[in-house]
Amino acid sequence: MTRRSFAARPGNPDTWIKAADDPRGRRADAIAYTARLTIDVTPDLRGRIKVTAFQRGQTVADMLRELLAGAFPAEGDAP
Repeated sequence: MTRRSFAARPGNPDTWIKAADDPRGRRADAIAYTARLTIDVTPDLRGRIKVTAFQRGQTVADMLRELLAGAFPAEGDAP
């Protein structure tokens, strides 16, 4: 008999990072996001970002995507 731990890690981390059936109900186009961006911020700034996103009723990821898309428009998009 094989014992499995309570919270075993999946064999391929990409499958749980890019899981299509997100229980939190993220946007349907979340699968289109294929890259992660890591930045270093102070704990104070991180807290302010999280509070602002909560106050706006957004996730931090969605808020930052919108901010970055506005700062770096695709070619042909109005600035």
